[in-house]
Amino acid sequence: MTTTPVPAYALAYLREVDLGAEIIDYIGRIDATLAPYGGRFLVHGGPVTGIEGTWDGDLVVIAFPDRAAAQQWYDSPAYQEILPLRVEHSQSIACIVDGVPTGYQATDKLAELLAEA
Repeated sequence: MTTTPVPAYALAYLREVDLGAEIIDYIGRIDATLAPYGGRFLVHGGPVTGIEGTWDGDLVVIAFPDRAAAQQWYDSPAYQEILPLRVEHSQSIACIVDGVPTGYQATDKLAELLAEA
Protein backbone atom coordinates (compact mmCIF):
# COMPACT_ATOMS: atom_id res chain seq x y z
CA MET A 1 0.00 0.00 0.00
CA THR A 2 1.46 3.35 -1.07
CA THR A 3 0.75 6.34 1.12
CA THR A 4 0.35 9.78 -0.38
CA PRO A 5 2.44 12.41 1.38
CA VAL A 6 0.43 14.90 3.38
CA PRO A 7 1.42 18.52 3.78
CA ALA A 8 3.18 19.55 6.95
CA TYR A 9 3.18 22.87 8.73
CA ALA A 10 5.70 24.78 10.79
CA LEU A 11 3.82 26.73 13.46
CA ALA A 12 5.19 29.45 15.67
CA TYR A 13 3.50 31.45 18.40
CA LEU A 14 5.42 34.63 19.13
CA ARG A 15 5.01 36.89 22.13
CA GLU A 16 7.02 39.87 23.31
CA VAL A 17 8.84 40.39 20.02
CA ASP A 18 11.63 42.97 20.17
CA LEU A 19 11.18 44.59 16.75
CA GLY A 20 14.80 45.66 16.46
CA ALA A 21 17.51 45.12 13.88
CA GLU A 22 17.74 41.36 14.57
CA ILE A 23 14.05 40.61 13.93
CA ILE A 24 14.08 42.87 10.87
CA ASP A 25 17.10 40.90 9.58
CA TYR A 26 15.35 37.58 10.32
CA ILE A 27 12.21 38.60 8.43
CA GLY A 28 14.29 39.87 5.53
CA ARG A 29 16.13 36.55 5.20
CA ILE A 30 13.54 33.85 5.98
CA ASP A 31 11.92 33.67 2.52
CA ALA A 32 15.21 32.57 0.94
CA THR A 33 15.48 29.73 3.49
CA LEU A 34 11.98 28.45 2.62
CA ALA A 35 12.26 28.36 -1.17
CA PRO A 36 14.47 25.25 -1.54
CA TYR A 37 12.00 23.22 0.56
CA GLY A 38 8.73 24.39 -1.00
CA GLY A 39 7.78 26.39 2.09
CA ARG A 40 5.27 29.20 1.90
CA PHE A 41 3.57 31.40 4.44
CA LEU A 42 -0.11 30.74 5.09
CA VAL A 43 -0.31 33.03 8.13
CA HIS A 44 2.29 35.61 9.13
CA GLY A 45 1.06 37.47 12.18
CA GLY A 46 -1.83 39.87 11.93
CA PRO A 47 -4.91 40.31 14.05
CA VAL A 48 -5.94 37.30 16.13
CA THR A 49 -9.49 37.01 17.42
CA GLY A 50 -9.23 34.82 20.49
CA ILE A 51 -12.35 32.73 20.95
CA GLU A 52 -10.95 30.49 23.70
CA GLY A 53 -8.12 31.22 26.08
CA THR A 54 -5.73 34.13 25.98
CA TRP A 55 -4.01 34.94 22.71
CA ASP A 56 -1.35 37.52 23.47
CA GLY A 57 0.94 37.10 20.49
CA ASP A 58 1.28 36.46 16.80
CA LEU A 59 0.73 33.19 14.94
CA VAL A 60 2.87 32.09 12.01
CA VAL A 61 1.95 29.12 9.81
CA ILE A 62 4.27 27.94 7.04
CA ALA A 63 3.17 25.13 4.69
CA PHE A 64 5.52 22.50 3.27
CA PRO A 65 4.88 19.64 0.83
CA ASP A 66 5.54 17.08 3.60
CA ARG A 67 7.15 16.57 7.02
CA ALA A 68 10.54 15.72 5.53
CA ALA A 69 10.68 19.06 3.69
CA ALA A 70 9.64 20.95 6.83
CA GLN A 71 12.28 19.23 8.94
CA GLN A 72 14.96 19.70 6.27
CA TRP A 73 14.14 23.42 6.16
CA TYR A 74 14.35 23.77 9.95
CA ASP A 75 17.63 21.83 10.10
CA SER A 76 19.17 23.60 7.08
CA PRO A 77 22.32 25.66 7.61
CA ALA A 78 20.58 28.69 6.10
CA TYR A 79 17.73 28.60 8.62
CA GLN A 80 19.93 27.64 11.57
CA GLU A 81 22.04 30.71 10.78
CA ILE A 82 19.09 33.08 11.25
CA LEU A 83 17.19 31.17 13.96
CA PRO A 84 19.02 32.90 16.85
CA LEU A 85 17.77 36.23 15.51
CA ARG A 86 14.22 35.11 16.38
CA VAL A 87 14.70 33.02 19.50
CA GLU A 88 17.01 35.52 21.21
CA HIS A 89 14.69 38.46 20.48
CA SER A 90 11.23 37.07 21.16
CA GLN A 91 9.35 34.78 23.50
CA SER A 92 8.22 32.05 21.12
CA ILE A 93 7.39 28.40 20.72
CA ALA A 94 7.42 26.44 17.48
CA CYS A 95 6.58 22.99 16.15
CA ILE A 96 6.17 20.94 12.99
CA VAL A 97 2.89 19.10 12.52
CA ASP A 98 1.49 16.88 9.78
CA GLY A 99 -1.60 17.93 7.89
CA VAL A 100 -4.27 15.47 6.83
CA PRO A 101 -4.96 13.89 3.44
CA THR A 102 -7.65 15.14 1.10
CA GLY A 103 -11.04 13.79 2.13
CA TYR A 104 -10.06 13.40 5.78
CA GLN A 105 -12.87 13.41 8.34
CA ALA A 106 -12.74 13.59 12.13
CA THR A 107 -14.03 10.03 12.37
CA ASP A 108 -10.81 8.87 10.68
CA LYS A 109 -8.93 9.95 13.81
CA LEU A 110 -11.53 8.28 16.01
CA ALA A 111 -10.96 4.98 14.20
CA GLU A 112 -7.20 5.37 14.71
CA LEU A 113 -7.60 6.13 18.41
CA LEU A 114 -9.95 3.19 18.99
CA ALA A 115 -7.58 0.84 17.18
CA GLU A 116 -4.77 1.91 19.53
CA ALA A 117 -6.89 1.42 22.66
